[in-house]
Amino acid sequence: MESHGEKKMNQTTRKAFKFIILLGIVSLFSDMTYEGARSITGPFLAVLGATGTIVGFVAGLGELLGYGVRLFSGYISDRTGRYWPITILGYFLNLLAVPFLALAGNWPVAAGLMITERVGKAIRTPARDAMLSYATSEVGRGRGFGLHEALDQIGAITGPLIVALVLYFLKGNYKAGFAVLLVPASVALIILIAARILYPVPRELEATPIMAVDKGLPSKFWLYLAAVALIAAGYVDYPLIAFHLGKTSLISPEWLPILYAIAMAADALAALIFGYLFDRTGINILVIAVLVSSSFAPLVFLGDFITVVTGMVIWGIGMGAQESVLRAAIAGMIPPDRRGTAYGVFNTGYGLFWFLGSALMGILYDLSVGYVVAFSVIVQLLAVPIMLYLGKRNNLKAI
Repeated sequence: MESHGEKKMNQTTRKAFKFIILLGIVSLFSDMTYEGARSITGPFLAVLGATGTIVGFVAGLGELLGYGVRLFSGYISDRTGRYWPITILGYFLNLLAVPFLALAGNWPVAAGLMITERVGKAIRTPARDAMLSYATSEVGRGRGFGLHEALDQIGAITGPLIVALVLYFLKGNYKAGFAVLLVPASVALIILIAARILYPVPRELEATPIMAVDKGLPSKFWLYLAAVALIAAGYVDYPLIAFHLGKTSLISPEWLPILYAIAMAADALAALIFGYLFDRTGINILVIAVLVSSSFAPLVFLGDFITVVTGMVIWGIGMGAQESVLRAAIAGMIPPDRRGTAYGVFNTGYGLFWFLGSALMGILYDLSVGYVVAFSVIVQLLAVPIMLYLGKRNNLKAI
């Protein structure tokens, strides 16, 4: 028979698991909404009269704000402890901006809504991840974040496919594509409010004691962020890959979204697997993920059709490992009261170096494809010795 303590522990674990599932379903419908929209925002701006320069500027500014704002929202969530209000505000801005694009009559309005969507995501992400970290202490850091990422990616796959169907049947009506996304946006917000009602104080799910901590983040966090920055800088963004494949005519245009969907499916599966392995082995599993994912660049940029598909599967595996393990490791090294700040700093650093690496690889591509491949492989591999050092000296596991 179960003792009273064991029964209480099992109840807490089940409660934490249900909380992770709820937020995972919110992310599923959220990704369905904004990833579906992002698949057509570029051509939609062009239809409204925007130039290529404007499209690039809006996309770049949205991503920059989308990561930069996280630094402040994470700090504020820790200072105030108001994780739910900040998360809900961010989701409302993030999701409702998408269907409003159906009403945009000119490109400045559309651009403003696109940037609002990115800012909304930035506002809610650190606070949401902090709440998730409390629940993952019960079910396993890697398992919890891996499950959340897997559900997230199901939405990322489904959203663009839904929009593609709408465009197919309505002969390229972009506004109808945005309008139909009001459905998943509404579902996400309803489930989010339900989660708020059912779990008003997610900190109660934290298995380790919550105590006051000194100001500042530990040195191992900054060393970890340096390794993560190298991984981000060396990871080729999909638009550059798609540009290369289109330029070389190696893959027909209709295959490009399918190729991306294949990569997202690999992402979802890898998140579950690597999350589970992280709970058993610690940070060293990320070393293995980097060693594997660093091979995608030569396969994608230098191979034939089969090797390109293989390379994109590996690209997705690397993304899945990053999205699950990277966040899980932070939960294990940062005290609960500082996690909002830590996730904000982490996301800002990750986004900044992803942007810098992508910009540099774009320049290198115009010089030589070989330069892009070399840069991508070398920079990612530079993160390996740092991760090995952290794993040995600090035992970064799910704790």
